Amino acid sequence: MSPKVIYGQALMKRIGRAAIDSRVSRPLEWRTVTKEQENNRLVQKYGRDLGFSLFGAADITRVREEFLLSEPLKTRFDRAIALGKRLSDAVLEDIKAQPTPLYFHHYRQLNFFLDRGALLLADHIQDLGFEALPIPASQIVDWENQRAHVSHKKIGVLAGLGWIGRNNLLVNPGLGSRFRLVTILTDMPLETGPSLDFSCGNCRACISPCPAQAIHENPADFDHRVCYEKLDEFRRKHIVSQHICGVCVKACRGPKA
Repeated sequence: MSPKVIYGQALMKRIGRAAIDSRVSRPLEWRTVTKEQENNRLVQKYGRDLGFSLFGAADITRVREEFLLSEPLKTRFDRAIALGKRLSDAVLEDIKAQPTPLYFHHYRQLNFFLDRGALLLADHIQDLGFEALPIPASQIVDWENQRAHVSHKKIGVLAGLGWIGRNNLLVNPGLGSRFRLVTILTDMPLETGPSLDFSCGNCRACISPCPAQAIHENPADFDHRVCYEKLDEFRRKHIVSQHICGVCVKACRGPKA
């Protein structure tokens, strides 16, 4: 018997017992729980226990051809899990017009946390009988176009975690852009989306602080070239040894701020 069948039977038994135990007080809620919803609950709880701040699932069947992965891997998975970890407010508030050594260290430690957490969660999903592939949080594989294996922020949009803001970052209603992302590709049945119907609206907090002046009124007009040139300047001046900034991340607190 395959691992998925064994897991499925165990899962149905668990749901069945819960339905019986709660029949008096919640007779309809448990009867309508789907396999996808239960899987979401299991994965989200595991992610929360690991320390992640955000969780969402996306249907990737219409975007996976864009992934910079081998053809077999592109077609192997139809779902993606978007996970986010909140940045330290204290570290961000220390940023003025350029990145700081503290932010550089924090950025690297968060990448380590994201990669480690995604690895553990992917391993947990595999133990449940499904396949899962953790995608590195910060690994460029196409330097000319500055692309990673997968666009974490695009997966975040599809998973309903936020929208692409004027700063060209994913903006979450509660955290703004003050978080970092990682992605897991999987064949585990999951309830997905929907995408959020939000925008930055009248907020322009990120435009004037941008040291490259790369951010404009229309999000589509974000200037990737001048942004990268400024990041490269920071690196060449040995302010930090990686192409990062953090100024617009600090500026974006989301619409609830």
